[in-house]
Amino acid sequence: MHVTSVPTKYGVGDLGPEAYKFADFLKAAGQNYWQILPLNPTTAMKGYSPYSCFSAFAGNPLLISPDLLYQDGLLRKTEISDSPRFPADAVDYDKAAAWKGKLLDAAFARFQTSPRSADYETFKREHHAWLEPFATFAALRRRFKGDLWCDWPAAIRDRKAGALDVAKEELSEEIDRERFLQYVFYRQYLRLKRYCNDQGIQVAGDVPIYVSYDSADVWSHPDLFKLARDKRPRAVAGVPPDYFSETGQLWGNPVYDWRQLEKTRFAWWIQRMKHNLLLFDFVRIDHFRGFVAYWEVPAGHKNAMRGKWVQVPHEAFFRELFRQIPFGAIFAEDLGYITADVREVVARHNFPRMVVLHFAFDGDPARNPYMPHNYVENLIVYTGTHDNNTTRGWFERDLKKQTRRNLFNYLGRKVSASEVSWELMRVAMGSVAKIAIVPMQDVLGLGGSARMNFPAKPEGNWRWRMRPAQTTARLADRLRKLTTAYGRA
Repeated sequence: MHVTSVPTKYGVGDLGPEAYKFADFLKAAGQNYWQILPLNPTTAMKGYSPYSCFSAFAGNPLLISPDLLYQDGLLRKTEISDSPRFPADAVDYDKAAAWKGKLLDAAFARFQTSPRSADYETFKREHHAWLEPFATFAALRRRFKGDLWCDWPAAIRDRKAGALDVAKEELSEEIDRERFLQYVFYRQYLRLKRYCNDQGIQVAGDVPIYVSYDSADVWSHPDLFKLARDKRPRAVAGVPPDYFSETGQLWGNPVYDWRQLEKTRFAWWIQRMKHNLLLFDFVRIDHFRGFVAYWEVPAGHKNAMRGKWVQVPHEAFFRELFRQIPFGAIFAEDLGYITADVREVVARHNFPRMVVLHFAFDGDPARNPYMPHNYVENLIVYTGTHDNNTTRGWFERDLKKQTRRNLFNYLGRKVSASEVSWELMRVAMGSVAKIAIVPMQDVLGLGGSARMNFPAKPEGNWRWRMRPAQTTARLADRLRKLTTAYGRA
């Protein structure tokens, strides 16, 4: 469950008291993990997708808790109590962002008049490598009213020293606001993570393999991406036709120039992994196959069908990665079109892989790798993921007749829509996979209206939010008993 799905009165989930209550629920339910989606800053232009962010390092200010800002003396009680009415079970990003933006302005204004703490100066120093280009980029992005950075004045676009120095001087207050927001975000997040760890709960993070073109990363490191002279992408990322889309998925992210990355000993990527392994107990690499070969589509194409596979120097990359991070806790999202070379890399480095039960009941049970009797231990099994329908929604809307028959045959009986999510949870927990992870919507038995994301659908995603009353003691007891029955508590 992503942080945005935590129930709050502020329109979007955050890192405040309700997130702590959810950690308490997980402990009471005998759970060991809380997996979340990427925490980076999102944009309205990309539908607030956590996989389309304008920094691979910065945190999303929308997740900052007003309650914790009040506790720290940076907001007044009247400021946080006078909130608009928000939907109870869906995120209204635009409305929440507009209201929270005013609160964050007020908090920054008070911060400016208070003595700077030593830990703020420490934060700036320790995170300088990504914080300074991000803060400058974010301030410039507002100055140029959201225009793509390739359309900024050429001297700023190309980061010419003189022009950049002038811009930093003119925008010094706006840049300091961005530093402040990152300081607050990371302080709140790391407190929550420490609380989870103290409860025996590890936090699993998610690292998208690509970054957005309109990002501080591409602006500040254009040499690491395949860009034209005008700094626009020459090629973009996606995947060929697959389970989710007949024409493939055209993500539009710029693709890496792996030759240039190799010349730097993959410094940017290793910095990114070190950063995330400080934030999370272990990390899921989204679209892992892109580290072996990636689907490259010429910029300007309308879909991903006419792309090509391009090889990555994966042996050199992983050798350097594990030289610098010997015990990095990483697992691979290896769903979709996976070739023998990808399977070989995953096996060679002993990465835990993912399997999804929604895919288990198609085709031949003897050969289907998602069938639990075909599992090995070094797997992480999911009933479904944020890209799937909920299990109840899958059962009610998506199942073909033969797939439904296969499901019933495997369970040994027919089940109803109200039962199916817990039956698949039982199958996942009873498997030999080392970890079983279940979307919170399945724990709650929710239907398709609670789905988090439709891949390749640009609007209306990432909005589901849990209601406060749904995490009851009775539900925690039921989940704990199921978890204990299979030795996973």
